[in-house]
Amino acid sequence: MKLLIAIPALNEEESIESIIKRTLDARENIIRNSPVNEVDITVISDGSTDRTVELARCFEDRIHIIVFKKNRGYGAAIKEGWRQSDADLVGFIDADGTCDPNFFAVLCKTLVEKNADVTLGCRMNPKSEMPLVRRIGNMIFALMLTMFSSSRIRDTASGMRVVKRSSLPKLMPLPDGLHFTPAMSARAILSQDLKIEEIDMPYAERVGRSKLSVWKDGLRFLRVIFESASLYRFSRLLNFLGVLCLLFAGGLMIVPIRYYLEHRALQEWMIYRFMVGNLAGTSAFLLFSVAHICNKIVAITLSNRPWSEHRKGLMAHLLAQRLFWLLPLALAVAGGLLVLPSFLNLLTTGMTFEHWSRFMAMTFLFIVAIILVVTRLVEYALELVAARVAYLKSKKSNM
Repeated sequence: MKLLIAIPALNEEESIESIIKRTLDARENIIRNSPVNEVDITVISDGSTDRTVELARCFEDRIHIIVFKKNRGYGAAIKEGWRQSDADLVGFIDADGTCDPNFFAVLCKTLVEKNADVTLGCRMNPKSEMPLVRRIGNMIFALMLTMFSSSRIRDTASGMRVVKRSSLPKLMPLPDGLHFTPAMSARAILSQDLKIEEIDMPYAERVGRSKLSVWKDGLRFLRVIFESASLYRFSRLLNFLGVLCLLFAGGLMIVPIRYYLEHRALQEWMIYRFMVGNLAGTSAFLLFSVAHICNKIVAITLSNRPWSEHRKGLMAHLLAQRLFWLLPLALAVAGGLLVLPSFLNLLTTGMTFEHWSRFMAMTFLFIVAIILVVTRLVEYALELVAARVAYLKSKKSNM
């Protein structure tokens, strides 16, 4: 099993010699303490204008060197190093001297033993010398990812990782800039087909000036997390908004319901609560429906596992019930019964004097019933699509 260690470098003349020497010295330890039996090292100069390339060439007999004439980005440098290698495991380490190359032994061993797709060295620990501002930023990004996923990661932007080459297609495309690492973390933690493991590692203060802009790159990190969440877990955001709408609707209706139970009547001003509550409640069920459909589409297009193995929400379980169709029918019947006296009165006298609240409630029940029916019909159509996609995939793999 071969490991490639890519070292992206942009104007790192103060540390490039040291990190290359340390990585070369770590080869024996990595081979001795992990399943790896061969280690390649590639330095990628990302448009350096100082002596980085000149100093790296002193080791040209033992490492591979790639030189970008112009700056293309941190992620682009790593991906090019990976592209030019045939290693089974591909990793990278920052050229600033903050990470210990010997830690690749732990990362590779964990990757194989736990059958993970990605392992990373976590800098969020007592032994870390990470600056406070970056530590706080990492905590914020980690919290955001945790909100969208069912698992937790503490260090979204770690600059030391190992990835299975066979898992790269599931991670790509990844950006070219410094947000390459949080994008990988987001893809790995949000996709149900990827497994990521993080292990605490020591982290030293960097040599030279950092290329990371707290505000500029921080905004990029936020954007890439939101994009990945929208790709894999947009349903979670929609469900969250749906719950908020439902709670808002319930809160609005507390006063009218209590008043009705006490007086068996409603006041005219309460129409506004009924109208807004109707809107919020309808929006909640619409959001739940769209969240379920989004989840189903992601499972069909981006997952290699059958729908039955995916995490499912309340809407999915509801639609899967054998007696599901009785629910929209019951809602429609209940709504109809609320205005039946008014309808019969209209047929016999040509007029109706039923209170507006009954029509509001009837409208809500009918809309929820319609949303449930349409959602189930769309799900049925998607199940046909999923069967067709599965057939085409199996046919392609057998060719």
